[in-house]
Amino acid sequence: MSQQNQVAVSPAKHLNDFMEKYKGQIALALPKHITADRMVRLAMTSFSQNAALQKCDMHSIFASVVIAAQLGLEIGVGGQGYLVPYKGKATFVPGWQGLVDLVSRAGRATVWTGAVYSGDNFDWALGDNPFVKHQPKGDADDWQSITHVYAIGRVNGSQFPVIEVWTMDRVVRHLNKYNKVGANHYALKDNGSNMEMYARKVVLLQVLKYMPKSIEVIRAMEVAQAVDAGKDFTFDGEVVVVNEIQGDGQTGDAGSSSTIEASGVRGRELPACSDDDFAANTTAWRKAILEKGKSAKDLITSIQSKTLLTEAQQLEIHSWSHEND
Repeated sequence: MSQQNQVAVSPAKHLNDFMEKYKGQIALALPKHITADRMVRLAMTSFSQNAALQKCDMHSIFASVVIAAQLGLEIGVGGQGYLVPYKGKATFVPGWQGLVDLVSRAGRATVWTGAVYSGDNFDWALGDNPFVKHQPKGDADDWQSITHVYAIGRVNGSQFPVIEVWTMDRVVRHLNKYNKVGANHYALKDNGSNMEMYARKVVLLQVLKYMPKSIEVIRAMEVAQAVDAGKDFTFDGEVVVVNEIQGDGQTGDAGSSSTIEASGVRGRELPACSDDDFAANTTAWRKAILEKGKSAKDLITSIQSKTLLTEAQQLEIHSWSHEND
């Protein structure tokens, strides 16, 4: 391809072609209420609206989209989650609205969170009759005028709610304590425009510890806590593995301290699963379905976090699910 033609290919077109190529992997990770086409469109919308994201490695964007799909959260919709750039690489950051939505889907509890601005009427108490009373009156345009953030959770049928209230000073101390990426932390980007989202999520995560949780909520909490600490992690759709960061802020992988990488995508094309590799793993993979009860969809998603399966290989895996019928 000539240099002139290379220049003519826009970053958006390049990313869209890449996402279309691997859309099948996104589809396997998604719950039934979201389609792969919609998730790709949401990712492209976020990409087009963020100049810093347009400079990110496309593999990290794709990995972030897969994480969002595995959590069942939509990018940029109702604050469920966001694609955030970290030094040339992207990560999916679950928003507090996404956590609220996941708890609501589970159907066993309800949760909510709020931010109190200077000038608001606000009263609260813990103890044997906990309550929060908040009447907004202040200017809600500047996060620096936030005085408190709170979260409330109520288990279905319970008499009293679970309440967590933090001052903004406490939120800042929490950020300073656990932030491993310095000024690159998403809460500090764009003059702190994400600070309210971060603060409300911090208190919500405290309340969620006491709520009944679905596996989706647990995974989203683990991802949110890893991202908020700026830690490198991998997520195969079932298990979040956080790589511990050393004292200098570096993981064992040089230069990765400020990046969040996931789903086995680490700045390269995913390798194809050869027939020999498929045959070598067939026994273990069949056992996961027939003896451990794993679904074909979940197994394929897990495998394709590391290597791409052909259509024939995917069909064979689906066939194992019917061997006990």
